[in-house]
Amino acid sequence: MEHSMKTVNCKLKIAFAILLLVTCYLLHIKPAFSKMVSEDYELQMPNLNFSSGNMSSSGINLGFTGGQTASGEYSRDGYKLLAGFWYLKTIIPFTFTVSNQVIEFGSLSAGVPSLATTTLSVSCGGAGGYQVTAQENHQLMAFSTGGLIADTTGDSGDITYSNAGLWENNTTYGFGYTMHGQDVPTPFPTASPAGNYYKQFADASNSEGPEIIMYSESVGKNRTATVTYKINISASQPAGRYQNVITYIATPTY
Repeated sequence: MEHSMKTVNCKLKIAFAILLLVTCYLLHIKPAFSKMVSEDYELQMPNLNFSSGNMSSSGINLGFTGGQTASGEYSRDGYKLLAGFWYLKTIIPFTFTVSNQVIEFGSLSAGVPSLATTTLSVSCGGAGGYQVTAQENHQLMAFSTGGLIADTTGDSGDITYSNAGLWENNTTYGFGYTMHGQDVPTPFPTASPAGNYYKQFADASNSEGPEIIMYSESVGKNRTATVTYKINISASQPAGRYQNVITYIATPTY
C-alpha cells in the first residue's frame, strides 16, 4: 500500500506590549494609625514628610503622605544623590524586550518533537515590581482547512493553562511551553536547561485570561527568562500550515 506524502508546517507570531499602570486606592474604612502621646503633645499624623495627615468626607477616610522631606538632586565631588520617588525611574527605567517576533518550526515529523525558544528580558525600577503575562489567540490552526494542533494535556492528562504537568513521552501530542530563568513560577526551574514540566498557553478564543509567566515584587534589572515551545504531532495530523499568535504583556507596578 502506498502512502501519500504530507507536510505539516508550524509558525508562531509573537506580539508584545508594555502596560504602564499608576494605581491609587481609596479605602472606605477608617485607617488604623499609631497615636503618640505625652503630657505636652499628641501626634496623629501617619507620616513625618513635608505634608501628611488624614482627610475625610462622607463614608471615606484617607491617610496620605505628600512626599519625601528634602527631595531633589544633590551633588558634590565624587557623588550624586537623587532623593525622592520620581528619581527611581531614572535609575532603572522600565524596559521589556522579546528576542524574536516570528518562529518558524518548518516541517514536522510524526512522533518527533520540535522545539523553539523566545527570551524575555525585563528591567523595572517600580517599587511594586512587575509581571509578564502570556496568551495565545487560538490553538495552532491551518486556516485553509480549519485543522488544529491541540494544546497538549501532557502524559497524565493534567496539563492546562494554569497547571503544569509532565510531558516526556513522544507518543503524547500537541503544543505547549516550558520555561527557565529568573522570576518564573514553580515548577519551572531558575537555571538552564528547562525541565519536562509544561503548560498550555491561555487561549483567548476559549475565554481563558492571560497567565502570569514572570513575576516579582522587587526592583530588578535585566531579569531574563526563556520560553521553550514544544510541538509533537501524530501520524494522523492533517497536512497544512499551522499558525497562531502568542502575546506577552509586561506591566510594572509603582
